[in-house]
Amino acid sequence: MTTLARPLPLAAFALASLFPLPLIGLGALEGGIWLWLAFLYMTVLTVLLDQLIPLTVGTADGVEFPAADALLVSVALGQLAALPVAVWAIAGDSGLAVAERVLLFLAVGFWFGQVAHPAAHELIHRPRRELFRLGATVYVSLLFGQHASAHRLVHHRHVASPQDPNTARAGESFYRFALRAWRGSFLDGLRAETDLRARGQGPGLHPYAAYLVGGAAALVLALLIAGLPGLLVWVLLALHAQSQILLSDYVQHYGLTRVMRPDGRLEPVGPQHSWNTAHWFTSALMLNAPRHSDHHANPSRPFPALRLPPEDQAPRLPWPLPLACAMALMPRLWRRAIRPHLARWRPTALPSQDTAR
Repeated sequence: MTTLARPLPLAAFALASLFPLPLIGLGALEGGIWLWLAFLYMTVLTVLLDQLIPLTVGTADGVEFPAADALLVSVALGQLAALPVAVWAIAGDSGLAVAERVLLFLAVGFWFGQVAHPAAHELIHRPRRELFRLGATVYVSLLFGQHASAHRLVHHRHVASPQDPNTARAGESFYRFALRAWRGSFLDGLRAETDLRARGQGPGLHPYAAYLVGGAAALVLALLIAGLPGLLVWVLLALHAQSQILLSDYVQHYGLTRVMRPDGRLEPVGPQHSWNTAHWFTSALMLNAPRHSDHHANPSRPFPALRLPPEDQAPRLPWPLPLACAMALMPRLWRRAIRPHLARWRPTALPSQDTAR
């Protein structure tokens, strides 16, 4: 794979992540070729570009990205605008054919899960309160507000350990993981936020109250847009996006565990506890989310500056992250494909932990 010494410019992230949005908007209004272009962009094109142009881009040491937050805000606002428009176009009197509504559902759902989620994920790590709230609002609109709490307070603290519901165990199928992770992150995030307030470190309204009220408001808006069909489509789009968020969690920490030290404490989180990918286009599309080890080491680092660890220091998947997530939907294929890569980073794994269930 060819290495480009310099990092991707911010314009490349903006073009890759925002280009599908006007296609989705035109598709919602006009249907036809625009919907096909949006769908193919979010599925076939992203993987083809990574394969046809094998490229690893360099790191951004010493480079400042003052406009990075502006791109995150643009993506978040685009998602908040696109969701009600998509609900109207799919469930309402838009004039789209059934096949066009299905295409729009798939395309916009992929964009929510693969672009809007990474943007919201970055925003909830920003110290500015208004940026955090915008990121949380994206998750609330997707009926997944608890992620804004559980990701920061539970996942980052307990990743690669049994205490983290969002770390997949070796041999665990995505479907079993998804149920466990959704429930576990909701409850553990609630517990963490409540404990903060008990210690006087979290004044004001309990975030879970905002998540629940905001989610209810989103569903009322869906009813106003297109009645019961609108409510159903909003919920299904939210589940579509949530499934991709959980797929990313599943793949990016699958089977990796922190070692228990002699003093009974877990070793610190290191680059060896996250899977990374080096593919340039999906990294641009997903705002460098595939450079996951560095994010765990430096949660507040701007996404264009995230570094890709050397292959001998951190696990690296041979497939683009969206392709790996698609493979994870087929448990036997996923276990067979990931087994030799996992073995390098889990030499003491028990054979029973990596067998089909």
